[in-house]
Amino acid sequence: MQLSPREILEKLVSFPTVSRDSNLPLIDWVEEYLDSHGIPAHRVWNEARTKASLFAHVGPEAEGGVILSGHSDVVPVEGQDWTSDPWVVTERDGRLYGRGCADMKGFVALSLWAMAEAQRLGVKRPLQLALSHDEELGCIAAPDMIAEIVRSLPRASAVIVGEPSRMRLVNGHKGSTGFKVHVRGHEVHSSMLHIGVNAIMLGAKLIDWANRVNAQNARQPATDLSGLFTPHWTTLHVGTITGGTAENITARDCRFGFGFRVVPGESSEDWLNRLRAEAARLEAEARAIHPDAAITLDRSFVVPPLRPEQDGAAERLIRAITGDNASCVVSYGTEAGQFQEAGFSTVVCGPGDIAQAHQPDEYIELSQFEAGETFLRKLVRGLHETDSL
Repeated sequence: MQLSPREILEKLVSFPTVSRDSNLPLIDWVEEYLDSHGIPAHRVWNEARTKASLFAHVGPEAEGGVILSGHSDVVPVEGQDWTSDPWVVTERDGRLYGRGCADMKGFVALSLWAMAEAQRLGVKRPLQLALSHDEELGCIAAPDMIAEIVRSLPRASAVIVGEPSRMRLVNGHKGSTGFKVHVRGHEVHSSMLHIGVNAIMLGAKLIDWANRVNAQNARQPATDLSGLFTPHWTTLHVGTITGGTAENITARDCRFGFGFRVVPGESSEDWLNRLRAEAARLEAEARAIHPDAAITLDRSFVVPPLRPEQDGAAERLIRAITGDNASCVVSYGTEAGQFQEAGFSTVVCGPGDIAQAHQPDEYIELSQFEAGETFLRKLVRGLHETDSL
C-alpha cells in the first residue's frame, strides 16, 4: 500500500529517534515499507550495531541518477515547553507540529513517497535514497554510508540534501569541527592557589583566546567567497562547560566543548593547529606550577564545507525543476559537504524553515510540505520521462 506523504510523516515522527537512542525501530519500518513496494534497502551499521543508516535504489542499474539525502535522528525535547505531544503530528493553523517535522522527517517522508512513486512509474533514470543517523551529533555516520553507496550503487549525478531551506537552492555552507576539551589541574585549598592549578581558570584562558580570535576574525575584510556568508568570518564557540568540586578547592578537572564554523576557502586543519598551539602554550605555563596540569583535545566530529560549484549538475537540476535562478549560502553545516567531498555534485534544498529546527513546538508549514511534494513529483516525472540529466 502506498501511503501519502502526510501518513508517512505521521509514522516517522512517532519514532522518538533522539540521537542518544537507537533509531532501529524507524529503520525497521522504513525497510519494511520500501520492501512492500519491491524496493530492496541496505543497512550500514554503527560499530555497536545499535543504529543503522539505510540506502536504496529504484530504476535501472545505470549511472546518472539522483540521491535524496536525509537523516533519521532528532534532538531531545526535554526541558522544552511543548503545546502538544512532540511525537504525534498535530495540525494547527496551517502547520504540522512535531519533533522532526522540519528537521528533517518532513523531507524524509516525501523522499519515501517519491521512491515508491518512482518504482510504480518505472523511471528511466535512477532515484536513490540515503538515510543517515547521528547527523545531530556532527554528521558522524554519513561518511560510512556514503562510502558504501559509492561501492554498491551506480553513481548518481546529483545529490539533494533536504535540510529545511524553504525550498530555496542552497549551494554553499560553512564547515564545522568540534572538540571535547579536558583540562586537568592540581587540587589545593583555594587559599594556597599559587601552588595549585585551577582547571576551570586554565580552561577559561583557552576560552578567552577564542573570544579574542573571534574579534580579530570579525575585523578581517570579506573575500568574494566568505562575503556570501553571515557572518563572513570563521567563528569559535564554547557551548557547555563543567568542572570543579567545591568553592574553596582549585578545580582538578574542567571539560567543555569547543567548535569552529569555518568559511569555505579556509582549512579546518589550520584552525586545529592554531588551537593545539594555544593549548600547548597554556599547558606549558601551567606545568611550570605543577606537572599534573594538562590540556587534552579530542576531535569529536568534522563536517566539510559545501562549496558553490561552477555549473554543477545538482544546481542545474534544481533550477530546471523550480525555474528559480537565485541561490543562497548558510552558516550551519549539513551532510552536503561530505557528499561533495566524495565527488558528488550536491546542493541543499528542502521544505520548512531552519529557524524551527530544535525548537519547542517545532513545525513545518503545510504550504512548505506541499511545495516539497510538488518538487519531488516533478523530479520523479522527469526521471520517468528522460534518461539524461
